[in-house]
Amino acid sequence: MPRRDIKSVEGALERSIPHNLEAEESLLGAMLLSRDAIADAVEFCQSVDFYKPSHAAIFEALTELHARGESVDPVSVAEELRRQDKYDLVGGTGALLELQANTPTIASAARYARIVEEYSLLRKLIKVATEISELAYSVPKEVGAVLDLAESLIFEISERKATDSLVSIKDVLLRTLDDLQAQYENPDAVTGIATGFFELDEILSGMQRSSLIIVGARPGMGKTSFALGIAAQVATRSNLPVLIFSLEMSHMELTQRILASEARVDSRRMRTGKLTEEDWSRISRALGQLGDAPIYIDDNAQVTILDIRAKARRLKASTNGLGLVVVDYLQLMSGGFKSESRQIEVSEISRGLKLLARELDVPVLALSQLSRGLEMRADKHPGLADLRESGCLGGSSRITIDQLGNTVSLESFYRLYGDYGAEVVSMNEKTMLETTMVTQVRYSGVKPLYRLTLSSHKELEATPNHRVFTRRGWKMLWQLNTADEVAVRTDELVPCDQLVYAALDDSLRRTSNTGDRQEPVVGLTRFEKVLSATFIGYGPTYDIAVAQNESFVANEIVVHNSLEQDADVVMFIYRDELYNQDSPDKGIAEILVSKHRNGPTGVARLSFMETFTKFANMARGHGAQ
Repeated sequence: MPRRDIKSVEGALERSIPHNLEAEESLLGAMLLSRDAIADAVEFCQSVDFYKPSHAAIFEALTELHARGESVDPVSVAEELRRQDKYDLVGGTGALLELQANTPTIASAARYARIVEEYSLLRKLIKVATEISELAYSVPKEVGAVLDLAESLIFEISERKATDSLVSIKDVLLRTLDDLQAQYENPDAVTGIATGFFELDEILSGMQRSSLIIVGARPGMGKTSFALGIAAQVATRSNLPVLIFSLEMSHMELTQRILASEARVDSRRMRTGKLTEEDWSRISRALGQLGDAPIYIDDNAQVTILDIRAKARRLKASTNGLGLVVVDYLQLMSGGFKSESRQIEVSEISRGLKLLARELDVPVLALSQLSRGLEMRADKHPGLADLRESGCLGGSSRITIDQLGNTVSLESFYRLYGDYGAEVVSMNEKTMLETTMVTQVRYSGVKPLYRLTLSSHKELEATPNHRVFTRRGWKMLWQLNTADEVAVRTDELVPCDQLVYAALDDSLRRTSNTGDRQEPVVGLTRFEKVLSATFIGYGPTYDIAVAQNESFVANEIVVHNSLEQDADVVMFIYRDELYNQDSPDKGIAEILVSKHRNGPTGVARLSFMETFTKFANMARGHGAQ
């Protein structure tokens, strides 16, 4: 390999950081002369985009005055700079007058702003490249994770994302007001991305951007067909790009399914090629619809969460938008990193998909296989605790069922209440304990258990991916160390004052000091240090689903619901005819929305046309639209 010329190396080291002071000065001068120039500038620039600190200060003063509707002449700007204690930094009023006088033309303000932005991007690129170089030189253990981070940093620059995630509530309130006005004028409108299933969209208001949506079902229920139907709707009706990751089926298999469904052609005839003239006519019409549909399929069976994030970023950048990401399905995915157990790996994958949804501002629809345990129950309707690889507790765990501190073992709780509902103590968003309704109790099978021991010698047996609440938020058992402190229940109760906690029983109300008035009470939490979390073997496990607060108290320790913690929506597909030959609901599928972080839960009924492997809206008389 030839050696580089020494002079060229020295020259590279002496190169200055990219900047264009003339463009910065011309832009600021134009802004001092015209409010229209300020409007052009803020469309492209922020104060951090200016290389010279004094220029950034002048830009901030100008935009502050403009936002308040005040004058932006040099004297007013100088006074604003005095108020911000930056007057001397910029060189006083004389410097402002000089900027104004030397401006070539205010008509080119937008061009000056773009130049300032471009040089800022180059400086950010240099900074990121340096960070990436340092990461590479450190020889990290997880090279894939570093590649993902590097790509993420580059992507942020290309997307012009602000490095500061803080926003003014004023700006958010104005956007909220606009949304409320739009909903008031059209109350039946879907605020998110429509699934195409009317009853489901009514519950969800469409799939909201930045949301992770998990769809669970047992084999044969049609979860892939359900997801493909939504994908086709988003691509063909909403004309938004859809990215499908299929770990189970090939490009051809998926495309045939979509085509058979959209054309309403018998899927078996499609596979065998025994098509009729009518079939060919239907296929031709469907090809016209699907031919231009922005659907992209990746059938790499070894795809990891890092691959998914990288490919989704690239597609969004190349298509100038992304409507939906579909992952089929969770249990086949690899995290791309070493993990103590498959349960932990799937939980981390779930977390990664939620981060992807937030990063790209797109709904992510992830399919999940459900536990075989539900096949052993009389009632086969699935629920949150049936999600495979979800965190669970040992059956001997004592569940706190009221504010008085009464407890019952989880195994007994399951036998006593099953799916009939009960109450437990859970932690609300203010880290106070209140009584909340349980939506489900499930036996989760025999799984590996760890024993968590706290400084007070409180103990909890749980799977390694079950989460407990710490001073730093929710953490899985395997992530804990002796520096962590875990939330535990205290015996102390306090009145709720002006707050209303409707879930509290009359028996838990206390007489206050003001006559006979009764006030509801809540319990308090405190934190105890972790001593250890060690593997103890395998044992029967159970789980509880608490929809309102997504938590409950076990062995005096605050624990979380399981896999669905990262999901904004969890729904299940149930078709009674698969279990009951004489079912009155043949051809009908129930979509059970069991968790909806920002809205109601409920059941949407769809028609399932098995011949076409297609879900469709119900019509009067149980037909399909």
